Amino acid sequence: MGQVTATTERYLKETSRDRAAIFWIIAFPIIWVIINSFTFTRGMPEEGLPLLRGSYAIHMAILAVMIAAIVGFPASIASDRERGLLSKLLSMPILPWKDAVGRLLGIFGVSAVAVALVFAVGSICGGRFHPTHLGILKSIGFFLLALLAAVGIGSIIGTFIKRQYGALMTGVGVVIGTASISGIFLPYPFLPSPLQAFSKIYPLSSCNSAVIALLAGGEESAGYNPLTAGHIVLTTTISIALFVIGLLLYRRFCWGRRWKKPVKMLPPMAGKQPPKTRDRCPNMGNLIN
Repeated sequence: MGQVTATTERYLKETSRDRAAIFWIIAFPIIWVIINSFTFTRGMPEEGLPLLRGSYAIHMAILAVMIAAIVGFPASIASDRERGLLSKLLSMPILPWKDAVGRLLGIFGVSAVAVALVFAVGSICGGRFHPTHLGILKSIGFFLLALLAAVGIGSIIGTFIKRQYGALMTGVGVVIGTASISGIFLPYPFLPSPLQAFSKIYPLSSCNSAVIALLAGGEESAGYNPLTAGHIVLTTTISIALFVIGLLLYRRFCWGRRWKKPVKMLPPMAGKQPPKTRDRCPNMGNLIN
């Protein structure tokens, strides 16, 4: 497990030392929690404000996970490629699954800190939750599913977008685009019917609705019931499928050169001897003796 630990520590150190990364993963969702709690709640009934503010905190917690995995993860892969670190890793006895697990644990650590701080600020801003022990455990499970799906998407971006700037911009575009049309920036009831259908299928928005239903007011706050057996199976299947596809592509195209078969040399032609080289120093043997 030394390889996994080393990769995790390296990822955490690089992320913690990058002020821009800390801002976008942690500070940016927190700023939106504050803005949503005091701007988009005007005119709402007082008795419903605590749960509404709590649901805004859940929205931004999922957004923090998306930024960490869909933006930060591919940018890290592309940065290692540009610096030549990935080429060095290919020449070392490091298994690709250990590198992937180490990066995943690093993303999990960063995301856990971001989610905890977002929930803390949401509570300070007046957000309230109705958790039960079982509801908390289920919510953690849905956050893990959202993380797996986001890591899968980030792996695909980091595998095919070679440059760090391109991977960064692609990740930002995917986060903003999907969050805008899937009910993460806007509550589910405000979406048109086609986008509501997409929101139920997209695993990140589906996990977002499930956590809201568990912690912040049930089906009424989520806009539909995301906790049916069929919907949970669908969300779990798509999340795991994205994660597995992303890791397979990452192993194939980022680590695949290590497993390429060596080129076989053609055997020498039968009946022909290699040309003899002329001894330029015929007395060299006598001199040595």
